[in-house]
Amino acid sequence: MYFTDRGIEELENRRGEDEVTLAWLADRMRAFVDTNPEFETAVERLATFLARDDDEFDD
Repeated sequence: MYFTDRGIEELENRRGEDEVTLAWLADRMRAFVDTNPEFETAVERLATFLARDDDEFDD
């Protein structure tokens, strides 16, 4: 188990029933980077991964 799995599990346990918009998620990611600029690269990579997630199915 990766260390990040604990955070993902907490997210799923605490917010798993919530419905959110991508605009809400983008806003929360920006707020996180504003308070934790050292994670800007990781958040950018995650955002890009999520944005392009369906590219593999465009064959």
